[in-house]
Amino acid sequence: MKNRGADILIRTLSTAGVRRIFTVSGNHIMPVFDAAFDGGIDLIHARHEAAALHMADASTRISGDLGVALVTGGPGHANAVSALFTALHAESPVLLLSGHAPTHELGSGSFQEMRQVDIAAPVSKAAWMCERADTLAGDVAKAIRVAQSGRPGPVHVSLPLDALEGDAGATAVPTRADLGAVPVPLDFRTGDALLRKLAEASRPVVLVGPVGLTRRGRALAAALEDAAGIPVVGMESPRGMADPSLGAFAEVLARTDCVLLVGKRLDFTVQFGRSPAFDPRCKFLQIDADETVIERSRRAVGERLVATAVADAHSAMRTLAHGATAHRHASRAWRDEVRDAIRYRPPAWENARSTIAKKLHPVQALRPLQSLLDSHPDAAFIGDGGEFGQWAHACLSAPHRVINGVAGAIGTALPYAIGVRSALPDAPVVAVLGDGTFGFHPAEIETAVRHKLPFVAVIGNDARWNAEYQIQLRDYGADRTIGCELLPTRYDLVCAAFGGHGELVTDSGELPPALERACRSGLPACVNVMIEGVPAPRIGR
Repeated sequence: MKNRGADILIRTLSTAGVRRIFTVSGNHIMPVFDAAFDGGIDLIHARHEAAALHMADASTRISGDLGVALVTGGPGHANAVSALFTALHAESPVLLLSGHAPTHELGSGSFQEMRQVDIAAPVSKAAWMCERADTLAGDVAKAIRVAQSGRPGPVHVSLPLDALEGDAGATAVPTRADLGAVPVPLDFRTGDALLRKLAEASRPVVLVGPVGLTRRGRALAAALEDAAGIPVVGMESPRGMADPSLGAFAEVLARTDCVLLVGKRLDFTVQFGRSPAFDPRCKFLQIDADETVIERSRRAVGERLVATAVADAHSAMRTLAHGATAHRHASRAWRDEVRDAIRYRPPAWENARSTIAKKLHPVQALRPLQSLLDSHPDAAFIGDGGEFGQWAHACLSAPHRVINGVAGAIGTALPYAIGVRSALPDAPVVAVLGDGTFGFHPAEIETAVRHKLPFVAVIGNDARWNAEYQIQLRDYGADRTIGCELLPTRYDLVCAAFGGHGELVTDSGELPPALERACRSGLPACVNVMIEGVPAPRIGR
């Protein structure tokens, strides 16, 4: 058996349960490709390094398993770093492995030499460089534990070529037990005290962060809500309380008198706890694995932060649900009011129609997708950013949702669709994106064709960067809009040119049969819907 650093790397990942790596090839990582050949791990070869990391990010959000992206050094690493920012704010346990110039050539002008760790560190949970082949297994094991423990997040390890090619000697592969998350449990007595404070409030709410919206997180949040009788609401959108998927939630949140934050930062998405987003008398409780996050909340709301605890979100929700029946909230009416507010959509949407010929209103373009998402218990909806993406968040629901997240980056939808499909081989995968965001990673359609990973992408084509256009329109006036125009490009033909299936839709009656043909094709499919460029919805009653 070969025992290069690269072989130890693959065997360590395999022991951790990794079955696929999203990658883009390059000189520095060829030893890993060679090791993977016999290592039982599939390589999904993408066309851009950022896309590879987005795929790993989406895959782990669905599966709950570690996501792994492998890229080459220098510019390959730099390309991937922007996607680290999105994974960091989505709290995704992703491992970015980047090839690196050999250690014995550092400082001498080696090929693609770069201070990779320094670049990755600000946008990852941790980052370091492996020094030698015989330390590689330990480095990877540490990275896996860090990525999955506490508040999950991406971890970067740079892999010098000589460490990958070198002899790892008698280095043993870590055991599965050495590769798991290290829980940070919530003390039962502390949990009991927090539950008592919630039960004493008139209008309490529990807010959870992105890890509360994973498959396991949603189950834990639902169990907590059922046990405590208190609404538990997940937040992962850069639009925060104005996330259109939350309906009129902001209106009821402004009336709450006690909020428990479980793995949810008191940040811009909740207006830092300030009035008028919250009643100035509202009390805050907080559970977080990161003490610095708690300290930041204390600076924001001062004495209104009345109780805190250090624990990871999943462990905390499990403990709270276990003890909640003894402190069940008395008012079902409040929970029903919050849930009704979240479900609320303006009645006028039922009759939404475009005012422009051969274009659809976003509601017309999106509502027909719901039947497809309702057709399977594991169906997934993927939403990109931008105005059309916000309409999709408002109009569509699914057993699984993967969106661009708190970071607010756009252009993630196509690689996300590939990552989700890799984790859900049999369920419908529907991605919704605007024409601007399509331009970031269109070549990944070829990746999906090559790896036989079909999905349906619905593109809202209004021939402009509409989010920025709406800002210009609002802040500067109609006579000072500039730089936001696009061409009404035939993205359906672009998809077909990459080997996928394309459909053009200019009338609402054309959409259902176009979707049916796209699904039947068994290929990555783009349904290019010409839409009227309207502002994102702002839902209020």
